[in-house]
Amino acid sequence: MSITVKSSIRQHQHSVICELADIIEATWQRYLALSPYHLPNDLGYVESRLEGERLVIENVCYQTPEFRKLHLELAQVGPNLDILHCVMFPRPDYALPMFGCDIVSGRGQISAAVVDLSPTSPDGLPVSYTRELAGMGASGYSNPRQLPEWGHIFSDYCCFVKPIDADEQQRFLNQVRHYLTLHCKQAVAAPPTPHRRAEILAGQRNYCTQQQQNDKTRRILEKAFDSDWAERYMTTVLFDLPEE
Repeated sequence: MSITVKSSIRQHQHSVICELADIIEATWQRYLALSPYHLPNDLGYVESRLEGERLVIENVCYQTPEFRKLHLELAQVGPNLDILHCVMFPRPDYALPMFGCDIVSGRGQISAAVVDLSPTSPDGLPVSYTRELAGMGASGYSNPRQLPEWGHIFSDYCCFVKPIDADEQQRFLNQVRHYLTLHCKQAVAAPPTPHRRAEILAGQRNYCTQQQQNDKTRRILEKAFDSDWAERYMTTVLFDLPEE
């Protein structure tokens, strides 16, 4: 499937977010067999107001034989806050980690950038991943960020940083490309493991349940909409739990 839809807000966001969104979609298109994933009609594109500023949320979703949902979210609040959020949800018959990536830009400065391949097995990441991620993570960045209290779901290779200049921003983009390319290649090569379905489901549920505790995201959504809408969006779009 060829990706031809371009976000109407992407070209107005921070250049690093725009480039990262292009990297993610290009990598998906190169390595995966994409087909549409349909969100509820009222949640694909959303507009509201937040503290007097226009809030826009745009979601793009796909599915593949290996992934039940590939989710890329772009959000913008007025001229001063840009957000990219991406998660790849494996199908429960595939023993794959969870790829997640986020960038937040405030007033033209990247304040937070994170990428990880989070294990869904108590045994951690497969060796086929760890040998390709050796030496990576947040080491070498000038300003690593502290993980939240629920950050135990992340791997030892989680990169959570505040890139301080163009060089570190480019390094982060290259790191995301490496993580994402590795993940797509491993997914396509991975055989289904239906005998591990219960374990995989438990790992994914734990990941989603912990991510739903992100108070910053929830507070923004509650202010712009209301608590019921925020709960629905968090559990339907951002971190929906896999079915049995």
